[in-house]
Amino acid sequence: MTEKDILITRTFDAHRELLWRAWTDAKYFALWWGPKAFTAPHVELDFRAGGRYLFCMRGPGPDGVTRDFWSTGVYKEIEPPDRIVLTDSFADKDGNVMPASYYGMPGEWPLEMTVEVTFEEHGGKTMMTLRHTGIPREMMGECQTGWNESFDKLEESLK
Repeated sequence: MTEKDILITRTFDAHRELLWRAWTDAKYFALWWGPKAFTAPHVELDFRAGGRYLFCMRGPGPDGVTRDFWSTGVYKEIEPPDRIVLTDSFADKDGNVMPASYYGMPGEWPLEMTVEVTFEEHGGKTMMTLRHTGIPREMMGECQTGWNESFDKLEESLK
């Protein structure tokens, strides 16, 4: 782990296959993607190694005005139902990679980051671990809060 990694481990009261589906089925992904003040009006998944995704989060921007934030990437590794590795980039609505500054985000963001999610079932509950690599130090807290709020929504959607 580096200083640019976010590492979050959460245990959900759900079987691993259900959590896997929440990450791999666009209909279910849209229910929880984004922090609490955000919705996911567009989720496009080509869920296979080498496949691309395009997500839109709609919510308040840095200026408080509601706007769309797009992200895209490629699924690098898929090991059902244990592990997903994907790239993560800011994008425009057409899926073109854009710098973080396109959305007014401060800091030295790389054009491509990496997200790894693992799922371990223990007695009907699933421990999910997320590692998001490449986050600028000054944005770590905000990004960690955003992921945790998304996972709060994920937990609600599993009920």
